[in-house]
Amino acid sequence: MIVAEDTRVTAKLLAIYGISKPLSAYNDHNAARERPRLLAKLQQGARIVLVSDAGTPLVSDPGYKLVREALGEGIAVHALPGASAPLTALALAGLPTDRFLFAGFLSNKQGERKTALEELRDLRATLIFFESPQRLGDTLSDMLAILGNRPAAVARELTKLHEEVRRGDLAMLAARYESEVPKGEVTLLVGPPGDVEPDFAKAEKLLKDALAFMPVRAAADLVAEALDVPRRETYARALALRQHEED
Repeated sequence: MIVAEDTRVTAKLLAIYGISKPLSAYNDHNAARERPRLLAKLQQGARIVLVSDAGTPLVSDPGYKLVREALGEGIAVHALPGASAPLTALALAGLPTDRFLFAGFLSNKQGERKTALEELRDLRATLIFFESPQRLGDTLSDMLAILGNRPAAVARELTKLHEEVRRGDLAMLAARYESEVPKGEVTLLVGPPGDVEPDFAKAEKLLKDALAFMPVRAAADLVAEALDVPRRETYARALALRQHEED
């Protein structure tokens, strides 16, 4: 038998390929009821295929609970990988691929969404999200405010007829989608935080003021602490400024 999240869409796909097997729904609404029935069939020797009409089964759907319980009962599980929006988007975005995190859907509540983004802010990896077209503009604005202006990409309808990927930075994409609501399924990618150069120009200005009435070490410690810049480099610049004054 075949189990699908949305039997209406899957039935059309099966009809195209002339596949005729019993078809049953398995989704968030009936999973708790259906799992025991499906597991009982598996124990009796049935072969069940869990399919997805869009994307890969178990990614942001309840399929993992069925797999977990099947494995717990010693039932063999096999995978036939298909289209995957997160990995397809990662391949197309032009962002670093050596480390990435798929974070699923963010909350539709702004406070919870911002909290989640703050938790991810310092993670040195490309971040991948699913997002609804209606919330895309608000989410991009929150990302810009919390993550800073990073490289990003908005991928739409991946592996389908109207596939589209828009690349840029969060500021550009937030401005574009402030009023534009795209159609279809959206995958959103944000690059990792960049290496931020310490602002030593500002440090030197403060060092000049501090050195007028403080020893070199104390001035360097004060400025390094205030600006969160490396103490050794700050101390070296303070020494150079003091030497310049004496010359």
